Amino acid sequence: MMKTPLLSLALSLSLALPAQAQDKLTLMLDWFVNPDHGPVILAQELGYFADHGLEVEIVTPSDPNDPPRMVAAGRVDLAVSYQPQLHLSRHTGLPLVRVGTLVETPLTCLVVLADGPVQSMADLAGRKVGFAVAGVQEVMLDAMLSHHALAPTDVEQINIGWSISPALMSGQVDAVIGAFRNFELNQLALEGFEGRCFYPEAEGIPAYDELIYVADPARMERETLARFLQATEQAALFIVNQPEQAWQIFRDTDAALDTELNALAWVDTWPRFATRPAAVDHGRYARFEAFLAAVGATTGGIAARDLVVDVTQEATE
Repeated sequence: MMKTPLLSLALSLSLALPAQAQDKLTLMLDWFVNPDHGPVILAQELGYFADHGLEVEIVTPSDPNDPPRMVAAGRVDLAVSYQPQLHLSRHTGLPLVRVGTLVETPLTCLVVLADGPVQSMADLAGRKVGFAVAGVQEVMLDAMLSHHALAPTDVEQINIGWSISPALMSGQVDAVIGAFRNFELNQLALEGFEGRCFYPEAEGIPAYDELIYVADPARMERETLARFLQATEQAALFIVNQPEQAWQIFRDTDAALDTELNALAWVDTWPRFATRPAAVDHGRYARFEAFLAAVGATTGGIAARDLVVDVTQEATE
């Protein structure tokens, strides 16, 4: 008979306590919100960030080159970037480390029109190739050309910014590097064009993590980032287990996301999400660092342990 009053008193006291403060974290995406960011958006929508004591502000860049620089400048806590860009950023002096993985397989490819003049990499000689992100995509293009005994000067490289598929469809360029195989091929098909991908990992470039989270090791709070990764891991597993329901949740966050292109891209993207975002593959980073040095893009010499951090391990030690 005494349990009910005591339970009521305990409940009243708990309700009277102030809500636990959430740790704030600002994340800059690499691009506008799209299916590539599924685990981040789902973690927000399903309350996983809140469950881990986080208030995450998600922002998008005005320039796709901005995210690493914004982290290095202390303007944001965390950014979505690319493994190749991390290596190049470190060699230009930006104090960044990879703290997690979002998409664990390459997505970037060199896209041409299937019925166009470029039927092989060798056909690029004397033609125009567009790129969106300066530095990293130029390096990848040069390496793919070299794999076929072509020099960078054998093609004309043009910065096309966000206009990837339109530049190809309009004939402004003959090929685009930096196109994502889960997006541009679908976009071309919807516009009545058939595209063809030349895959970097089949053209002399080591496999790499396409999308990663980068932070400044001098500023980052390891324990906070560990909770961020735990939340996105939950979201990635939700997506893998229930991809159609996850798509519906993602789509409904913004009317602008409810497009046929995004629906097609979602199907091509979700199997590539990292379900162990904190896990570290030192060999993958060592191989890519060595590759960049071998092609003359960097001087090399940065150890994998200085490029990647397992913040979840750090947080529990």
